[in-house]
Amino acid sequence: MKFVAFHLMPYRELPADFEETYPSVWVTPPKKLYDPKKGHRMYHDYLDELEFAVDLGFDAVGVNEHHSNAYGLMPSPNLMGAILSRKVRHSDQTSLIVLGNSLASYNPPIRVAEEMAMLDVLSGGKFIAGFPVGTSMDQNYAYGINPAELRERYYEAHDLIMKTWKTDEILTYNGKYNQFRYINPWPRPAQRPHPPVWIPGGGSVETYDFSITHNYSFSYLSYFGHKYAKKVMDPFWERNDELGADRNPYKAGYCQMICLSETDERAQIDYEEHVRYFFNKCLHVDRRVAEAPGYRTVKSLRAGLTSQFDGTQKSASQMLKDGMGWQDLIDHGFIVAGSPATVRDIMRESLQDMRVGNVVCLFHIGSMPHWLVQKNMQLFAEEVKPYLSDIYSEWDHSPYWPKGYAQEQEVEMTK
Repeated sequence: MKFVAFHLMPYRELPADFEETYPSVWVTPPKKLYDPKKGHRMYHDYLDELEFAVDLGFDAVGVNEHHSNAYGLMPSPNLMGAILSRKVRHSDQTSLIVLGNSLASYNPPIRVAEEMAMLDVLSGGKFIAGFPVGTSMDQNYAYGINPAELRERYYEAHDLIMKTWKTDEILTYNGKYNQFRYINPWPRPAQRPHPPVWIPGGGSVETYDFSITHNYSFSYLSYFGHKYAKKVMDPFWERNDELGADRNPYKAGYCQMICLSETDERAQIDYEEHVRYFFNKCLHVDRRVAEAPGYRTVKSLRAGLTSQFDGTQKSASQMLKDGMGWQDLIDHGFIVAGSPATVRDIMRESLQDMRVGNVVCLFHIGSMPHWLVQKNMQLFAEEVKPYLSDIYSEWDHSPYWPKGYAQEQEVEMTK
């Protein structure tokens, strides 16, 4: 098993009445609510937490991209990745994941090829590239991309980036949305022909096919938790078998919120207010900007795949409003919470049931203070991870994970 310490970097001091006073945490939250002095402290706390995850020996640290919101304060995850790469390069175990750059919104897309090559070189060949389509809030509403063109732009950007990475010669490119007489980016990636690629998504049918046919790792990123993730991963593996691909579990992963404490009872005391903050405030999205018409494909609509933002799936925040409590969130799989023994048992069963080799772990949730995040990560690293790492150890993870060369290079330089 591989475990990623992932961070959304939310704004953790929204007003207590935020969800009653303001229509949405995304696209329209008033800028007056953002205090740069508090933001300064939050950024450094969050970076310290991810660097602590490197010290604890997590398999990777991860960041992502969002815009015009208080849910995740990283409009440029590559900036955070550049800072973290300085720490990652000295680690024997930890890789860096930018999960990722929303390709359709980059003009020109070769900017992604350039910046991710920089991160691969900075980290010492320990970089994983994430290529999400991006949420409708980010792409269609905040950045104004026509939803009817979004996926077509995405596919063209992907093809352009991969040609850029795989070819040593100067390229000319004439596409529908991008035209270049000269493509010759410096630097090139440290890993050849390119870093491993992960495709994060909500489970659209097209994303299954895209990931499988390109031999990329598909990651289901939602806050429905492991029970709903199984409903997404089962058809992924069915489609994988239909296409005749191997069943390497490292080509699949999912996101899980984790809350660890000394006992099950203590976990509720430590985390409940912060989990409620996350579901009630960080996922408070106005349905008018949740999903533009045309964003979700016809195939996905026919397959019944739902969004965590558009209200078609009953959310944890709605469950809380309906009077459901802490144990309900656990029973429905939204969170995995409790003592190390409890968390180990739940995760071992769900991981084997879903056949996923990668877990994108959220240890910082909502308004959690810095000390509690560190406690959460340390308990997982010391009391849970060692008991789960043996799962799928018989499989080769190298197609989907980097090997790195920084340590070998530094040894050679000291001779």
